[in-house]
Amino acid sequence: MPGLTRAEAHALQAIDGTHAVSLLTELLAVPSISGSAAESEIQHLVAKKLHRLDLDVDLWPFELDSLGREPDFPGVESTRDEAWGLVGTWPGETANPALILQGHVDVVPPGDLDKWSGAPFEPVTTAHRVHARGACDMKAGVAANLAALAAIKKAGIVLRDPLALHFVIGEEDGGLGAFGTLQRGHTGRACIITEPTSGTLTTANAGALTFTIEVPGLATHASTSYAGRSAIDSYVAIHCGLHELQERRNRTVEHLLGEYPVAYPISIGRLRAGDWASSVPDVLVAEGRMGIGIAEDPVAARTELERQVRDLAVQDRFLRDHPPRVSWSGGQFAGGSLPPDHPLRGVVSEAHADATGTSWPRERGAPYGSDLRLYQAHDIPTLHYGPGDVRLAHGPDESVRIRELLTVTQVLVLSIIRSCGTSN
Repeated sequence: MPGLTRAEAHALQAIDGTHAVSLLTELLAVPSISGSAAESEIQHLVAKKLHRLDLDVDLWPFELDSLGREPDFPGVESTRDEAWGLVGTWPGETANPALILQGHVDVVPPGDLDKWSGAPFEPVTTAHRVHARGACDMKAGVAANLAALAAIKKAGIVLRDPLALHFVIGEEDGGLGAFGTLQRGHTGRACIITEPTSGTLTTANAGALTFTIEVPGLATHASTSYAGRSAIDSYVAIHCGLHELQERRNRTVEHLLGEYPVAYPISIGRLRAGDWASSVPDVLVAEGRMGIGIAEDPVAARTELERQVRDLAVQDRFLRDHPPRVSWSGGQFAGGSLPPDHPLRGVVSEAHADATGTSWPRERGAPYGSDLRLYQAHDIPTLHYGPGDVRLAHGPDESVRIRELLTVTQVLVLSIIRSCGTSN
């Protein structure tokens, strides 16, 4: 790779690909589903690795009740008895870290086990890929963060300015971990979140708001269903109306999201109705997700959906007198973006070009919420760059290419050295 400094070349040569894959499989074997006890287990596992790398380690229990009362608390969907924050810091000549590498250690549930080729938390490594729940989203990114730091240490490089590694829980259900970490005072001058980006540079993400709609019915015996009103029948028009709202909201799309067929989806993820087969259900509960724009006000988006449900209800004779109720539950992700002229864009892009021997990566936005907006809210310029294809996230046989894991590790090594500088 022409144009590298001696320190950069030594650090790249020190990357241990076998170690990086081993790190990933070790992390994947921990079933750290959001809200589970394994979220805490994996934080303690990673803390041990940070201690072995001689970092200053802050591992602390969250005061969940106190955090939940904060006015800008991002919300949760999972119940937790405990949660832990974890930050490792490589000290330098200044106080504030020049760069943060961030990754979340929680994963979503595996879903239908029959659709998996093997056990979701028993990782399988083939010639080119590692398969397991969380391989793509985003334990490969976590492993890349650790592997990059290990390579710099192995090369004997001393960083001039501090580097921080943030490992967070609860990203999948709102951002509790990042919120608690920032509230504790762990900040920095810039941040790379190693979410899966398929070799692109993601400098913005849309938001996502979790909602619940309770649709009433009138219960009666199934043999006299005409005497009641099925909540399922009441819901059908609302479901169609949500599709109409989605179509209307996607007529104009922000340019960084222009490549997606639907930039701001409205999706129902769970429906519950009825408690007896021969009874007409008297309530249906629909839980879903509303995508919002990068720069859109979440309050305005919530108002728009509430108005749509209200307008649909007044057109129905039964719902007019028994209106559905909309509430906002779980994660409430606002959008966010890297400032247009921030140098982090160039640092990571140039590192990608040097590591791959190609041009700068394509820049785009992501149509999902992430921790980016929480770091931006603390005036920490942030972008996504990491291994994996997000289309494989949350699905059966989730996987990541080993080549992507190692390429991202190389890019992170260069980004760290160029952001923090060296003292030797």
